[in-house]
Amino acid sequence: MSTITVRDAKIEDAARILEIYAYYVEHTVISFEWDVPSLEEFENRMRDIMKKYPYLVIERDGKIEGYAYAHPFVGRAAYDWSSELTIYLDHDARKGGLGRRLYEELADRLKKMGILNLYACIGYPQVEDEYLTKNSAEFHAHLGFELVGTFHNCGYKFDRWYDMVWMEKIIGEPHAGQPAVKSYSEIKE
Repeated sequence: MSTITVRDAKIEDAARILEIYAYYVEHTVISFEWDVPSLEEFENRMRDIMKKYPYLVIERDGKIEGYAYAHPFVGRAAYDWSSELTIYLDHDARKGGLGRRLYEELADRLKKMGILNLYACIGYPQVEDEYLTKNSAEFHAHLGFELVGTFHNCGYKFDRWYDMVWMEKIIGEPHAGQPAVKSYSEIKE
């Protein structure tokens, strides 16, 4: 039986995390990035996210099999209670429940921070092809996300146009006098 662990990512994990991400940049439209970032750039991205939000990895028997993190939605103070999520699993580790476990732990941490709304921006094919399927949108729907918008022909990669969908999951109750969102470091203490 495998041992599955979810933990906070460390900068020292960046090389493995980047290895996972590079597959999606080079072979899919799951990421609309065209070029794999350098390790230094990727480490800087991780540091920026970790200033306020959780950045998690999931390990199976001590090997990182995926990662997920939250980041600002839009980036204005009025949107502090909303967060965009990102998740990637090693391309050989999909369909085994790791993504669900990782996302559920991420959502639990975000809820403790005071986040109310979760968003996912997902590449969506008009016709499935070798670069993009509807699996990501289906995964999010299975976890309770609802489709809230479609942007048509807004992403271009591998000489093809793709749609982008936004999905939303409400995890908290908005009200007047809403307390400020805490940083992740505050709820870990």
